Amino acid sequence: MKETITSTKLKKDDEVIVVAGSQKGKRGKIMALDIKKARVVVQGVNRVKRFQRPSQENPKGGTVELEQSMPISNIMFYDSKAKKGVRLGYKIGPDGKKVRVTRPDGREV
Repeated sequence: MKETITSTKLKKDDEVIVVAGSQKGKRGKIMALDIKKARVVVQGVNRVKRFQRPSQENPKGGTVELEQSMPISNIMFYDSKAKKGVRLGYKIGPDGKKVRVTRPDGREV
């Protein structure tokens, strides 16, 4: 069964930690989010080697390491003060704007 989500509290450039799968425990920044497919690309995590054919830019060809996407359910927002993965929530600030906060502490992100 395919996982479908319509929204997430995570954003590009958030620091996250992998909580499940073969890359468990690794940290990195979010490079790309695909909400429709519920997948995320994290910098330095889930790297694979791809082989390139020779071209005009790269006459010899060779190998390139790329980050593959992974399920968004396998990551959590990383709180650098608590030094662990935390859930996120929303809170209305004094100026009426919605801000992200960590749960259960309630610290602003």
